Amino acid sequence: MHSMKKNKCFLIIFLILTQFFISSNVLSKTLKIGNENAKITVKVFSSLTCPHCASFHKKIFEKLKVNYIDTDKVKFEHHAFPLDLAALNAEKIVRCASTPEAKFQLLHKIYDEQKNWAVGSDIKKINETLIKIGVESRVEKSKLKKCLENEVSQDMILKERIEAQKKFNITSTPTIYINEKKYEDKHEFKSFKRQIDKLL
Repeated sequence: MHSMKKNKCFLIIFLILTQFFISSNVLSKTLKIGNENAKITVKVFSSLTCPHCASFHKKIFEKLKVNYIDTDKVKFEHHAFPLDLAALNAEKIVRCASTPEAKFQLLHKIYDEQKNWAVGSDIKKINETLIKIGVESRVEKSKLKKCLENEVSQDMILKERIEAQKKFNITSTPTIYINEKKYEDKHEFKSFKRQIDKLL
């Protein structure tokens, strides 16, 4: 009897630890979309409260997705680089979506509505607006609240930011790399396209 209880206890601990490592692994994955074996990798280090990041996403990402990501020529990576608590919480909301496509759709919506939620200093109000955006993107409200409270997710995002700072010496957002080379041209699709086409 004692042995059975002991085994049951070990099983429960094992299941809890397994669930923790599975969730940690999911949360630690960089947000990426496109062919894993694409010739070109675009990395964008962004803070979701940064107007220039929203502008880059609107002006370049959507066209890049249609012309290069969806045609398997480019793999796109969104790297979290939150500059404030609101941006950190927005990242947690983005990661609450279930698939890479859903995450990027939610990312697009958060950028699109940046002027509505990334205002003021009342973090409670900001969180409520972020949850509303998540619900509009078909993520359950209860799940979104749990994501906001998830310390594992928060630690992963902050770790990602620290590692990016060390490796890429980020001084402003967005910082963009194309195949490990920093992109320093205009934030216009025409200029970005020219850089991509040179590598194809």
